[in-house]
Amino acid sequence: MPLRDHFRPPVEARHSWDELHGMWPGEIVRQLFPILPEGYVAAPRVHLGAAFEIDVSTFRETEPVTQSQPPRDQGGVAVVPWAPPRPTFTLEADLAEPDEYEVRVYDARFERRLVAAIEVVSPSNKDRPESRRAFVAKAEALLRRGVCISMVDVVTIRRFNLYADLLESLDGSDPMVGESPPAIYAVTARGRRPTGGAPLLETWFSPIELGRPLPTLPIWLEDGLAVSLDLEASYEEACRLLRIA
Repeated sequence: MPLRDHFRPPVEARHSWDELHGMWPGEIVRQLFPILPEGYVAAPRVHLGAAFEIDVSTFRETEPVTQSQPPRDQGGVAVVPWAPPRPTFTLEADLAEPDEYEVRVYDARFERRLVAAIEVVSPSNKDRPESRRAFVAKAEALLRRGVCISMVDVVTIRRFNLYADLLESLDGSDPMVGESPPAIYAVTARGRRPTGGAPLLETWFSPIELGRPLPTLPIWLEDGLAVSLDLEASYEEACRLLRIA
């Protein structure tokens, strides 16, 4: 079955995109367990960021509290809570956590050392510059720790390409991405240190098209040891269970 557009009708009219994003990581885990070597485990992780807004129209000036030092309890005397001084600086800032739909693979032989992360990109990962920077920063940090990272992006309503942004942050570019990076794609990236050579970033990039099957990605557990991630199989099983035609 081909890739559907989960962000536009007719699919979007019957099934919210987050239903697929919530189910898909579990199906990826179920697919990985039979092929992972002994000692490796996989686990889904879905974390929804808590967005919030500051409504300046509801701001109300309160009377300052003159208490400047925490009072001492002198036996039977009521203790008044200490009020810290006003902040020296206040900035309106978006500190909401990003959404995360991912699968993590651990080497359980070494205290659950994280070896691979499969990130299913959500609309909130691509909607604003700060969201894209946060996603790229996370991916870069994982790569620097020696973690293989895969990105699966089927978000058709945001044109940004986080893989291209990641390469730009590393002062690189991939000729396969081109001058107009595709909005949907799948890619695996890993860092490698050849003996006696400079550190390398290796990637396996595949554009995705609506109406066509999804690709298979390599998931590197360690240097010289990889398993295959059949995205098409896990995606179709997730759609079948959710009755997405």
